[in-house]
This record gives sequence, structure tokens and C-alpha cells, in this order.
Amino acid sequence: MKVLVTGANGRLGPFIIRDLISAGHEVVLFSRRDPVKEFSHLPITLGDINNPKDCGRAVKGGIEAIHHLAAQSWPVDHPAMRKDADKLGIPFDATMHSNIMGLYYLLMATVEERIKIFVMTGSNCALGHGFRISDRPFPLQYLPVDESHPSDVEDSYSLTKHVGEEMLAAFSRAYRMRTYAIRAAEICDEQRRKEMAENASPLSAWSEWLYGWVGSEDVASAHRLLMECAYDIESHGVYFCNSEDTTALELSLEIVRQFKPEYLPLVRNLPRHASFFSSAHLQRITGWSHKTSWRNRSGM
Repeated sequence: MKVLVTGANGRLGPFIIRDLISAGHEVVLFSRRDPVKEFSHLPITLGDINNPKDCGRAVKGGIEAIHHLAAQSWPVDHPAMRKDADKLGIPFDATMHSNIMGLYYLLMATVEERIKIFVMTGSNCALGHGFRISDRPFPLQYLPVDESHPSDVEDSYSLTKHVGEEMLAAFSRAYRMRTYAIRAAEICDEQRRKEMAENASPLSAWSEWLYGWVGSEDVASAHRLLMECAYDIESHGVYFCNSEDTTALELSLEIVRQFKPEYLPLVRNLPRHASFFSSAHLQRITGWSHKTSWRNRSGM
């Protein structure tokens, strides 16, 4: 298939591109900057998803599927992060604009060109468990969490990821598109996994992030598999895409018992280092499996 990758110069982009090329697909890029040398031979549209004209140019030329990675990756308007955004010169509305309007512009361009497959890297932040603003704790209902768990978002990043999923669903219904959102946790390449192993130490407190992570290569394979089986599965789907284990040394049930014993009645099944997020739906639908590990490096 001839596929477009947005955000091609981001941290995840190279893994998606390599995986698609290895599987025999023709890859076209969309980015604000020229690609790295490895991908300099690939066609590219230089532009910004926040510009509808750039989106229109990027999707032309017989594109059959889109892999959307471009996004603002944190809530720049968050009260605890606004000063950092100011120092970087990032406008207060950047998260909302890129992740909502940028997605909308790209989807509208996709409709115009009658492209039928759209796979997006979302985030497990769509659940609402991270980037909390109020002192109201996330209302956890059960562990491990799956796609049926209600969302309870407070910040702009989590909101945009949740709304983005709903936007994909709406476009799927209205325009008969095949749309898929991947709820990835902290995306870790080989270097990051090495650092996790080298810096691993006993936990001292509960983490609102629920110790989730996923290998960059594994997100890439999830993207490709959803695209390749799009016409054999439901026309829209949201999928947690996480490692089958956690970032912690401790056994998962012991983490709950030590730091959140009140959650013990909510535990359904957390054997050994099992993830607090279930990717079983993605596995059932596509045959995907998580193949990377930081524990193998650490000898654990």
C-alpha cells in the first residue's frame, strides 16, 4: 500500500517508517522538517498539520492509508507546566490546536481524497489517570484497565486524546472510513529501555501513571497490523497498546498491596509483573504481541 506518515521526524516516526518499508509498503512523509539521512530518498511534504492547505497537499498522489503521529505531546496549558511552555515559546493553546484542529484538518483532507484507512497514535492518557489538575483522585474501577473503563480527563492533553478518538469514530460513521486509535503508554526505544534497566530501583510511592510503557518497535507493528487487517475488523477501534509488564521491579500485586491496599478488591488479574493496562483487545483483533523488554537487559 502507498501510505503517508505524519510527524515523520518525531521519536516514533523512524520506527513506523522502517516497519512499513520492511513489510513492502510504499512510504510518503509529512513533516515540518527535512527527514534524516536514512529517509532522505523518500518523498516528503514539508508542512504543518495546523495548516489545512499543507494537509491537503500531503494526502495527494494516490495515498491509500494514513499513519498519524504528529501531535503536541503534553498539556502546555497545565498549571504546573505553563512556565516551562512559556520558556520554550509554546502558545498556551498549542495542545488543543494541534491535537484537535490539526487532526480535523488532516481528516478532512483524507475525506477529500477518499482515503479510507486512518491509524493514529493516541495515548493511554485518554483514560484521564495522568496529568491530574484537581486534588480529586482518578476514579479507578478495576485493574488491569481495558478499553471499557470510563475516562475521567481533566487536562488538555488527555482531553484531546479522548476527543480525538471520538472524532475518528464520527468520521468512520459519516464517511465509511476505517479509523483506529492506539492508546500507547510511555514509548521507549532501545536506549530508553537500557536506561530503565540501569536505573531500576525499588519503588517509594504509588504512580498515577500506573507504571505503563511500550516499545517503539511494538507501537510500529501495531500501526501496520491495524492497517493491514482494516477491512477484516470493525471499522473503528480504540486499543490499548502497552507492554505486558510494568516499569517496576516489584510484582504488580505487591505494588497495589504496598501502596494502594484499598485497590485490592478492584484487582481482577495481575500475575507477576503484569501490566496495569490490558492490551488483550489489540492482541485478539490483530495478532499483535509485545516483543521488547527492559528486563531482559537487566538480567531479571
